[in-house]
Amino acid sequence: MSALETHSNDYYYRPGMPLRPPPPRAVASDLWYEPRKNMLARWIEVRPVPAETPRTRLMADHLWQGDEQMDAVVAAFRRIGTAAGRRMLELALEHGIESVENPPPELVTLFEQLDNPPEWYDPDRWEYGRQLWINVSTAGKLAMGVQDFMGTFVGAEVAAATGATGRFVNDPYRRNLETATWFRNVTVAGGMDRWSPVFKDTVRVRLMHSQVRAGLRKSWGDEHFARHGNPISNATMMGAAVTFGISPICFDHTHGRPCTDAQLDAVMHYWAYIAYVFGVADELIPRTAREGMEMADYMVATAGVAPEWTGLMAGAATRRFAGARLRDRATILAAAPALGLLAYFSSAGLVRALLDSTPLRRVPIWPWDRIVGAAATFEVRLRALDDRLPGAEGRMRWRARGYDPAWRRNTRIAQALAARAGIQGTPYDQHDATADGVARCPMH
Repeated sequence: MSALETHSNDYYYRPGMPLRPPPPRAVASDLWYEPRKNMLARWIEVRPVPAETPRTRLMADHLWQGDEQMDAVVAAFRRIGTAAGRRMLELALEHGIESVENPPPELVTLFEQLDNPPEWYDPDRWEYGRQLWINVSTAGKLAMGVQDFMGTFVGAEVAAATGATGRFVNDPYRRNLETATWFRNVTVAGGMDRWSPVFKDTVRVRLMHSQVRAGLRKSWGDEHFARHGNPISNATMMGAAVTFGISPICFDHTHGRPCTDAQLDAVMHYWAYIAYVFGVADELIPRTAREGMEMADYMVATAGVAPEWTGLMAGAATRRFAGARLRDRATILAAAPALGLLAYFSSAGLVRALLDSTPLRRVPIWPWDRIVGAAATFEVRLRALDDRLPGAEGRMRWRARGYDPAWRRNTRIAQALAARAGIQGTPYDQHDATADGVARCPMH
């Protein structure tokens, strides 16, 4: 037997079990201290090394495990054939598991989870949280988007997984279209209802994550698991949902648009149920925003430093600058505002880590970060003024009558870029062969 199969931490947690220590790689890094402090210091004490709490210990434990139900389905699909398994999954999504003839038991178990919301789920509270999340300022949504971008490109676990699949280098337009479309769709009313198209796409994305996890574990081998834990771990999925959920409203609060604990909790509930559909273990899902903040603080603190894949992905994204002389004023002016935006919504240190091996590594950030900060603060305070005017609740409901406007715009841009590359639609099936082993990125 391999070390992977017999590793003492390679199992799924059950309530009451002793908690596993974090994987050796999960140590706090100064690189992420400033973003954590900016986002969370109004509510919890943010230290260079996060305080150990029951929630952070559970996060550390779940870095060792993936998505129990969907990982089992991926293993079953390898047994019966991925194409046949995919057809069964699609049939069950459209018509229910009872419509599938002789489904594998793993698929039945998955739909037992999907068809039965947990007792804590409240559809009315979910809807209120959705409206609040859409009602956040554009600056708050930018903050979330930039922080997710940095986590994807600079955070060790996610950057390594994303880089190893090669999709940001080889298939960026499809990858961006899938991401933008899902984020837009999940903001629609009723998006997490069982028979909603958005619910079904969320399950398809969940399948992709498990397929990549299986492929990475096969490709990276036993020693990587022993040091890093499970790729695209259950804790990472929960950490992403927490930061997606609370960072925009926290940004608004810290910039002059106060929110209540009840509003924070509603937004957390909105993303908590999305996390449940995504396969996060129920015991890990926070019931309040404060619990979520502790988890976000731990997750961001231990995101790690840029792996080798960061330079490859950032280099591919900035290849068009490679022949330019960066002392040329026009080239500097073209890149500097965007880098200032990234720095303001994350940190200068993260931008430098992102660009360390690219032609843009010496482009100045100042004064663009200050300009972006002033504009963001002005917009948030305008929205705070709007909140105090009569009819604010009606305007919030009106803004939330359809898709989130910001993500609708992002999706239109992604669709236009994808169309130029001949890409249409988002079937979320790009990793159906990945579970057999991720091919190394051709640029590596």
